[in-house]
Amino acid sequence: MTEKFVDLGFAKLDISRHNRTGLNETVFCAGKTPSQLLKILQTFQQQNRAVLGTKCSREKYEYVTAAGVAAKYDEVSGLIFLDNGVTPQALAGTAAVCTGGTADIPIAEEAARTIEFLGGKVERYYDVGVAGLHRLLDKLEDIRRADVIVAAAGMEGALGSVLGGLVEAPVIAVPTSVGYGASFGGLAALLTMLNSCAEGISVVNIDNGYGAGVLACKILKMAGKKL
Repeated sequence: MTEKFVDLGFAKLDISRHNRTGLNETVFCAGKTPSQLLKILQTFQQQNRAVLGTKCSREKYEYVTAAGVAAKYDEVSGLIFLDNGVTPQALAGTAAVCTGGTADIPIAEEAARTIEFLGGKVERYYDVGVAGLHRLLDKLEDIRRADVIVAAAGMEGALGSVLGGLVEAPVIAVPTSVGYGASFGGLAALLTMLNSCAEGISVVNIDNGYGAGVLACKILKMAGKKL
């Protein structure tokens, strides 16, 4: 296996990541200048590599596309997609992506669209939080058919625990920064999820829908190998 990277001076682009992990490079767009992001995406485009950009503003997206980068953008999730004509290998099974409330949808969509970009199939179940548990129970049988479940929730973050006690599939809990003052920008939800008494729950960082999506794809990929 030959390891390669492209040194741009301000960034070293890992163009052989797929060979090691089965995943293409991902660019964290926040904190990068528009010109830095442009140079990074132009390099991946020249290398014919598929790449995903997270936490990208519309202004940065418009800047790079105006310069000729053939990328697509999702306003809700803040993801930028550059597939370079590369079709991902379809993953077996289905991921259910759920939210506690409507305000959690941007993070859930980051997870869902990451899964789809990497070749997975997604079913969405939004606004099924514990404030009205009957909404979740109405969709429970559908959710139970999924092979992996992503639960994005802010406030007290109880959705992951509830699902963990009701389903067989692994649950990936995503705390979001949605909530009032004492939620501490998602810290309360994070602690709830980490302290869940339900088994089989994995927890990612606050607002890390991308990380949840990648983990879901790895689970689907390994499950597919056993079929």
